[in-house]
Amino acid sequence: MTTISGEVAPGFEPVREAFAANFEQHGDIGAAVCVYWHGRPVVDLWGGVADPETGRPWTQDNLQLVYSATKGATATAAHMLVERGMLDLDAPVATYWPEFAANGKAEIPVRWLLSHQAGLVALDMPLPLAEALAWDPMAAALAAQRPQWTPGTAHGYHGRTWGWLVGEVIRRVSGRSPGRFFADEIAGPLGLDFFIGLPESERERVSLMAYRPPTVDLTTVPEASLPEDVREQVAAWRDPNSLSNRAFAVTDPAAIDFDSPEVQAAELPSSNGIGTARALARMYAALIGKVEGVRLLSAKTLASAVSEQAGGKDVVLLSPSRFGTGYMLPTDDNPMTGPNAFGHTGRGGSLAFADPGHGIAFGYVMNHIISGSDDVRAAALAEAVRKSVG
Repeated sequence: MTTISGEVAPGFEPVREAFAANFEQHGDIGAAVCVYWHGRPVVDLWGGVADPETGRPWTQDNLQLVYSATKGATATAAHMLVERGMLDLDAPVATYWPEFAANGKAEIPVRWLLSHQAGLVALDMPLPLAEALAWDPMAAALAAQRPQWTPGTAHGYHGRTWGWLVGEVIRRVSGRSPGRFFADEIAGPLGLDFFIGLPESERERVSLMAYRPPTVDLTTVPEASLPEDVREQVAAWRDPNSLSNRAFAVTDPAAIDFDSPEVQAAELPSSNGIGTARALARMYAALIGKVEGVRLLSAKTLASAVSEQAGGKDVVLLSPSRFGTGYMLPTDDNPMTGPNAFGHTGRGGSLAFADPGHGIAFGYVMNHIISGSDDVRAAALAEAVRKSVG
C-alpha cells in the first residue's frame, strides 16, 4: 500500500480517500494534490515514487512536468499585461510583432491566439528540435506561416504552437521571455515552486515520467468495428497529414523527450512547465482572491479572461472543447467542479483550475502518463473536492 503524506483539513477527508484510491485502483505511481479554499490551503498531499527506475520516493518538494497545464500559467502572464494596459487583446498581433503580418495575418487579434482561433496549429516545414528550443527560429517560422483555416471561423487546439505564439507576444510587450516574466511577476510574489524553463539547480527534484498506452489501440481496429462516434478521430490519427497529427509534429523529430535536460531547461510555454501541485493551486487561488495579500488579476480582468471565446467541435481534437482567452472551460469530459470553473489540463492526467463560485483552487500533478479515456484520476479528485465543499 502506498504511503500518503501531507495534511487535510476537517471536511476534506474524501479527497484523501480519492487520492489513495488513485494509487490502489487507478494507476498512480507518484503524485500530489493541493486544494485551496477561499484563499487558504485545505489539502496538501503527496505519495508514491518519483523515479520508477530507482525507487526514489516522491517528497513534499518534488517537481513534476505538467505538459499543457502550463498554458494556464502563461495565460495568466498575458492577462497581467492586459490589466496593466500594456496589451490589448483586440489589437492585431502585428501591432506588437510586426513580422507576424506575413501571409495574410495582419488583422488577426491577440485574442484569437489565446483562444485557439488563429489557425496556426502546424508548420508547413517542421523545425529541427534544437531550433525550436532556441525560441527565435520557431517564432520566425510561425510569423511566416500561413493559417490552416480562415482565422476566426473555427477553433482548434494549438497544442504546441500556442506557447510560442502567446509567449512571443509576452516577450515583445514586456521585454522579458515568458518564463522570466512568470518568475518575476507571478512565481516570485507568491513564492511558487513552478518554472517555465527549469534552472539546472532544480533538476534533481524533478520526477521521471512513466507512460501507459491506451488499453486498446484504436488505430489497429478495423473501421467497421469502431463505434460511430470515434471513427472520424481514428481516421485522423491514422492520417499523418491530418491537423490532429500535424498540430503535435511541429518539430523534427516530432516526438520530444520531456525528461531531457535540454527540453526542461528551454522555455516551452505551452507544455514544459515544471512545479508542484501546491504551486498550481496557489496560483489559481490568487486569481480568484487574495493569497497572503497577493491577487494576480482584478475581478473585472478575470471575468473577461474566462468568458467563452470558442466552443463546440474542435477541428484539431475533433471533439467538443471550450476556451476562454487562454483558459480551458468545463466540458462534459472535464467538468472540473462546476460550470464557472476555468483552468487547464495536461497530457496524461494533470489538472489545475479555479472555481470562483465554490472558492476552490486545485492542482493535481503526477508522473504516470495514462493515455485514453480510462484515466479517471483527476476527475475523481475534483469530484471529491466538490463533495467536500457541499
